[in-house]
Amino acid sequence: MSRPTQTAPSGPPPKPPRSPRSSLTRRFTGVPGLSATVRAELLRLAKWPTTWIITGVWLALDLTFGYVIGYLQYRSAADSGDRSAATLLAELNLDAVPQALTSGLPMFGGALVLVMGALATGSGYGWGTWKTVFSQGPGRRTALSGTAVALGLWLACLVLLTLVLDIGASAVTMAIIGSPVAWPTVLAVLQGVGAALLIAAMWTAGGALVGVLARGPALSVGLGLVWALVVENLLRAVASALGPLEVVTDHLPGTAAGSLAGALGSTPVGTEGGTPGVLTTLSGTSATVVLSVYVVGFVAALLIVVSRRDA
Repeated sequence: MSRPTQTAPSGPPPKPPRSPRSSLTRRFTGVPGLSATVRAELLRLAKWPTTWIITGVWLALDLTFGYVIGYLQYRSAADSGDRSAATLLAELNLDAVPQALTSGLPMFGGALVLVMGALATGSGYGWGTWKTVFSQGPGRRTALSGTAVALGLWLACLVLLTLVLDIGASAVTMAIIGSPVAWPTVLAVLQGVGAALLIAAMWTAGGALVGVLARGPALSVGLGLVWALVVENLLRAVASALGPLEVVTDHLPGTAAGSLAGALGSTPVGTEGGTPGVLTTLSGTSATVVLSVYVVGFVAALLIVVSRRDA
């Protein structure tokens, strides 16, 4: 008696479910060119909760420390008849928006965008995304260049959002106080936007480089924050007693960022009402040159490390 034959199931075998990250990688890795990589990175940043959290935290900090606390300080000084009320009122007016735009970036805003840069590159190693992209994608330099361009576009949006928020907050504050509005010049606004972009780009590029060097998000974020918030401040404190060390500390990333903010009129730390991280060590031109060198150097080092080490 013959055994019944088993027929093979018709149709292709079921495909395992794919995560959004793997589908995103498969969608774009087959398309060569930098433009496709930029589109993929922009889509990743747009769907990444970290992007929105960091953006929201920065906007909340800018509004709180720039205008809410400033308004409360002005109201307290005005009610007590303190002569500092006039100075506080001037800092809340619209013509002070370029200074408000840059004053928080040398330290706290810089730390946030540094975290964003470190996570953008370091997470690729933790998720295994870079391994797939480097082996099947358009190439290491193209992939990292796409990430850099996407982060730059995010920074531009972040700075413009901050500018709009500051203008709105200042206008509302002046309306509440009943004080006349003094508008900033177009040149002052452009200088403020350019300085904010340069400071933010320097910190973001530094964070991206640390993320590549550490090959992971956690260590890169920790190292970046320790440098930005602790190490530089300690070095500057030591340099006050050791003269030769000042040549180095005067050209550190945080020093250049704080000096550029100070050159635009932000109140330096150490004075009454000074903002942490704002300095007057370098002139505006020198700070701009130093920051530009850091941005180019960080991006070049990132591409070189990935091209040689991860080959």
